[in-house]
Amino acid sequence: MSSAPTEPDSAPEAPGEQPPKRIGMLVAITAAIVVLDLVTKVLMVSWLADGERVPLVGDLVSFTLVRNPGAAFSLATGLTWVLTLVALAVVVGIVRFARRLRSRGWALALGLVLGGALGNLVDRFFRGPGPLQGHVVDFVSVGWFPVFNVADSAITVGGVTLVLLALLGRDLDGTRAGAGDPGDTGERA
Repeated sequence: MSSAPTEPDSAPEAPGEQPPKRIGMLVAITAAIVVLDLVTKVLMVSWLADGERVPLVGDLVSFTLVRNPGAAFSLATGLTWVLTLVALAVVVGIVRFARRLRSRGWALALGLVLGGALGNLVDRFFRGPGPLQGHVVDFVSVGWFPVFNVADSAITVGGVTLVLLALLGRDLDGTRAGAGDPGDTGERA
């Protein structure tokens, strides 16, 4: 039985090696968004009555408590259960992609989207009128824009980041699409 020293997990990356997996980063970002979303919703529901408005910056920015049965911009209000199933499919899809995740950019973007989807799913499952039909708590009002919450913001920023990463040719595994020969891993994202 040999007791040869092993390399530490944090050994520097050698040329041609893949970057480390970013599942921990994905989980940390997801957890932070879910916690922030839930805490802010609990605070707003305990502080404001439904429809109550508290101006923050004149008429431009305010807190306004709204319970949204639909998707973003109150679309599909009669299809709450379908929206719940779509959100569950997004969660499952991101979890499946996570095992290939080696890009910091993709970990950030997917963590934001996953955290936002889970934050709103908590409302869909545990708020009235009942499971799969719960209304999402929204409370940030900016000008003419529909009222939103932390989860909605995370989904939007994560989605925009995903589009930018795709346009820049960044892959989940940390390589740049079309980086040359099969042995060339390209630049790290």
